[in-house]
Amino acid sequence: MSEPSWYSILPPVLAIVLALWSRQVILSLFAGIWIGFTLLNALNPLRGVAAAIDGIIDVFGDPSDARVLIFTLLVGSLITSIEESGGVRGFVGFLETRRWVHTGRRAQLMAWATGLVIFIESNITLLVAGAVSRPLFDRYRISREKLAYIIDSTSAPVCVMIPLNAWGAVIIGLIGTSGVSNPLEVFVASIPYNLYALVAIALSLVVIVVGGPDFGPMKAAEIRTRAGDVLWPKALPIVELVSGPPAAADGDDGPSAAYMVVPILTMIAMMPLGLYVTGDGDLIKGSGSTAIMWAVASALVVLWLMMLAKKKASIEQLMGWLMVGAGKLLPVSTILLFALALGDVAKAMGTGPYVAGIASAAVPAYLIAPLVFVVSSFIAFSVGSSWGTFAIMIPIAVPIAQSLGLPIPLLVGAAVSGAIFGDHASPISDTTVVASMAAATDHIDHVRTQLPYALLAAAIATVGFTALGMVSGTVAPG
Repeated sequence: MSEPSWYSILPPVLAIVLALWSRQVILSLFAGIWIGFTLLNALNPLRGVAAAIDGIIDVFGDPSDARVLIFTLLVGSLITSIEESGGVRGFVGFLETRRWVHTGRRAQLMAWATGLVIFIESNITLLVAGAVSRPLFDRYRISREKLAYIIDSTSAPVCVMIPLNAWGAVIIGLIGTSGVSNPLEVFVASIPYNLYALVAIALSLVVIVVGGPDFGPMKAAEIRTRAGDVLWPKALPIVELVSGPPAAADGDDGPSAAYMVVPILTMIAMMPLGLYVTGDGDLIKGSGSTAIMWAVASALVVLWLMMLAKKKASIEQLMGWLMVGAGKLLPVSTILLFALALGDVAKAMGTGPYVAGIASAAVPAYLIAPLVFVVSSFIAFSVGSSWGTFAIMIPIAVPIAQSLGLPIPLLVGAAVSGAIFGDHASPISDTTVVASMAAATDHIDHVRTQLPYALLAAAIATVGFTALGMVSGTVAPG
């Protein structure tokens, strides 16, 4: 397929439609991969199957993708180790004994605040917030769908605005390769223009503080949970993380919050250190995927050393937790693997450039920013990857801003906002999948309950970008 055509949007669209209809995300992703490679192989379905399998295997050939998959399994091991050590129960008990979390609203506020505090990596934010908050949500009869919405709204939207993490490193690097001499300055200047992320964070807080508004599928989920049903009868959680009994030891005073807090602080400290080392002294040039894998591995080692020092677990138990935890996140890792392969086939077919090309027709200057936001949203929703959308849209947005004399931070903010919205709303997004897993809820139920709130935030962001576009002539280019 030499030139991108309308056929290039079929793989992601097919995967999304099938996922919503069948509730089988992995099979839906494979269908999208297969149709893509079938189109790339002269409409030969058998060659398409062979190429699809090779395409999935080829994902491991990219060191960054392979690290992401290994990191996912390590996170599962870390979360299981923290739970089995009693760290989560200790932290929840610490909050409750001090009357910090003794109502449903405070439980929601804690889940929301976790996303603001743990901003190193979106999946870690989701998993930690889910592990800590889910028992409290169940206790106070707040739906797991709402937990998934809250933690999903404060993971990527927060991480994307932090310069010194993997998200910031990727965006700054893309800005720099687009011909901008001061990429870090432009990134910082684009943060106030990241309207969707800001609105999503604020909207989730309003939902918590005001006690609503709950509408659509979320309202039904809240009514069901208050009646005592944690999930819908036919719901299929990706994985149910259940804490086992506390580790027993002579003189044990019960679960300790230290077994959760210390590993998390280790991760936070190791992330910039990893960026510094892999970037040869330059945090901005560091490898985000390597740094985050080092951070998780370091946290796991620290927790194990703490457990061994206190004689709360043996090497055999720790290795058992390692394998059990990795196994619990194997479904998520498989979904990520297939999503990465779908992104590769979409790239090969030119899905992103095709969509961007359609939208690049002459439009009024004041509509450029909202147009960039909408196009970026569609690409991210179709591909299920915010980072892939960054790679497509930022190199397009920056030259457009330069050629039209528009503020570069404005269009960068629009491109990043659209990527976050599309990723937030897409059923094939890795962060959406992990949010469902962390809340132990049905993935499609999470997508359906979150979508109305995501659309509301996107509508507000679109109006905001239109208004900013109208006044952009009075704003100095970045």
